[in-house]
Amino acid sequence: MKRYKTILYTLCILMLASCVSNPLPPVSEPASTPTTVPFTPTAESIPMPTTDASPILFDDFSYSTSNEMTSNGWIVRSGKGWPGVTSATFRTENVSFVNHPDESGNRLLRMTSSTDGTRENTYQTQICHQRKYLEGTYAARVRFSDEPLSGSDGDQVVQTFYMITPYDKPFNPNYSEMDFEYLPNGGWGGPERVFYVTTWETVQIEPWNADNTSSTRDGSLAGWHTFVVQATDGAVRYFVDGELIGEHDGNYFPDAQMSMNFNLWFIEGGLGEAGDMREYEEDIDWVFHEAGVLLAPEEVNAKVSELRGASVTFQDTVPVGTLASLCDL
Repeated sequence: MKRYKTILYTLCILMLASCVSNPLPPVSEPASTPTTVPFTPTAESIPMPTTDASPILFDDFSYSTSNEMTSNGWIVRSGKGWPGVTSATFRTENVSFVNHPDESGNRLLRMTSSTDGTRENTYQTQICHQRKYLEGTYAARVRFSDEPLSGSDGDQVVQTFYMITPYDKPFNPNYSEMDFEYLPNGGWGGPERVFYVTTWETVQIEPWNADNTSSTRDGSLAGWHTFVVQATDGAVRYFVDGELIGEHDGNYFPDAQMSMNFNLWFIEGGLGEAGDMREYEEDIDWVFHEAGVLLAPEEVNAKVSELRGASVTFQDTVPVGTLASLCDL
């Protein structure tokens, strides 16, 4: 017992000596001063200002060149092919980036397509984002026009925002497509100025045989508009500036992942008289998608405003799948 007390006493003396030689700092002062490094946020480093974890795509198109855009998953189409005028050419130089004339600091993507009324001198434009989109809410702010920028009017031009799967065989049961299409000079047997929203079950291109359903709105749609499509719970709903203009369901609901596209093209057989060159424009301010979530148009506008307010110019958290991302339809 005596030996045990001696050992205990010795340990206490050692501990006391340690505390005296290494005193704890006063409670009122930090043990050390942390080193701070100033942080300057960038578009890539700013977190998405939303409270949920749903994947989104947002692009403000604040680019200077097409190369900057393609580094974010976009394809600018080149070559020939469907849709449009046979032998017409899709040209990458038809895509440019311009300043918004009325909003300082706001950049726009501009598509310019042209024709002189002949097939060989008809040039179309298309951009596509990766094939990884299915259910959820899609939106874009787009400027359509009724007349060409230059030259005589009358060509049946199609100004669009749409989602689509590749066309790999006639009547593919997994074909999916959702369209906003404005025809300022008519086409497809419709009136002179008509806007179509169309959802597709399947299609055969040659000879033409389509299983789809459309809703239309007549009259001019020139100017800026916000287009929203909800693809949730087995129904597809199309909105223009907050107004519901079409709802499609049943077999027309998409069942395969789609790419996201904008296209400015001419209808086969719808070119005006051969002669002067005429140019048509379509401007895109931004595009947005939230996967798996139904958003009302006003909720979309609020989310876009929040992203822009946080200086986010591009955000893509939608997982990339294994499907080929083509830009040929």
